[in-house]
Amino acid sequence: MTATSLVSLAAWLWLLLGQGFFWRTDVRLPPHGDAPDDWPPVCVVVPARDEAEVLSLSLPSLLAQDYPGRAEVFLVDDGSSDGTGELATSLAALHGGLPLTVSSPGEPPDGWTGKLWAVRHGIALARARAPRYLLLTDADIAHRPDSLRELVAAAEAGGLDLVSLMARLRVDTRWERLVVPAFVYFFAQLYPFRWIGRVPRPSGRSLRSRTAAAAGGCVLLSAAAAERARVPDAIRQAVIDDVSLAKAVKRTGGRIWLGLADGVDSVRPYPRLHDLWRMVSRSAYAQLRHNALLLAGTVAGLALVYLVPPVGLFAGLFLGDTGTVTAAGLAWLVMVGTYLPMVRYYRQPLPLTLLLPFTALLYLLMTVDSAVQHYRGRGAAWKGRTYARPQRVQTQEPPDSAPGTAPDTR
Repeated sequence: MTATSLVSLAAWLWLLLGQGFFWRTDVRLPPHGDAPDDWPPVCVVVPARDEAEVLSLSLPSLLAQDYPGRAEVFLVDDGSSDGTGELATSLAALHGGLPLTVSSPGEPPDGWTGKLWAVRHGIALARARAPRYLLLTDADIAHRPDSLRELVAAAEAGGLDLVSLMARLRVDTRWERLVVPAFVYFFAQLYPFRWIGRVPRPSGRSLRSRTAAAAGGCVLLSAAAAERARVPDAIRQAVIDDVSLAKAVKRTGGRIWLGLADGVDSVRPYPRLHDLWRMVSRSAYAQLRHNALLLAGTVAGLALVYLVPPVGLFAGLFLGDTGTVTAAGLAWLVMVGTYLPMVRYYRQPLPLTLLLPFTALLYLLMTVDSAVQHYRGRGAAWKGRTYARPQRVQTQEPPDSAPGTAPDTR
């Protein structure tokens, strides 16, 4: 037990100092200095499937964007059965603001996820307006009035092809407070924000320079980079589409940036553990590339890093083993210290940091459940659709939109 606790402590010291300072929460939108002399045109693309519950909280914030240049919104109704498209039209009539186009691409063809098929349709409509930037944002994301202006200014000042903000998720219920801050913490641990912005070296061998990720709720993407990376066609089967998008842009020479948001918030509620469980488990095994060996390594790693410290501490106290108590206690202390900034970012009580091992156990079980669902043939299930393991992408290009789905402009 002492040896295992020492290994856990060594792992935590490495995470503290060698993983891009992932635990820091000061990676915010880059300063941009003076505003551009000529604000470029922007098109906002919002894929939406059965989002009537949250649309009245999010869409008005997009329509109310205070943007000095030309901007318009394209909401793509991805086969909703709850009147999402009609609600969007009525919200635009009620609130005014930026022009809104509501359209539907029909059911996605084989080899496409529904969201990316909707995004493709929205981008195709947007290209007719010749935008310099595309803002890809989810239907549950509310934006502060200056959000679009700040994103574009940062991209223009920094010469960035992709600027993404990790929206602040809801933490109103007991389960949200327990699970959500840890979700962002684990994401940052896997994709350290400071590494994402690094320009790849010519050799392409540096893990730090090759790290790429984005947060799908808020992605400002230059139209030129999207065309160069063949987005979204090149990632048409991706379940974790935001990370795949960032990798495609960076792989084709684009400069990308990801940070935490101020003023970009998710309004989607996750009131029960079941809701949060589905959110994580639907894509956890896809993140592991449906690889059983990676799953086993992940389970072992989570147990060593997050479960050994509390188990070792209490076992050492019970057995009177000073070495185990010291090693396990220090490991847990480092764990709490790295989680503290994220808990403060979400304005939660500091004792919540002590529950991170329990939350990690929940994530371990969610990941195993994701694999179980995959092998039962349920794949990544979301809003009535199930996606199996991706197959090799075909080379033929699908049509811009399904027959009989002309856009409805309001």
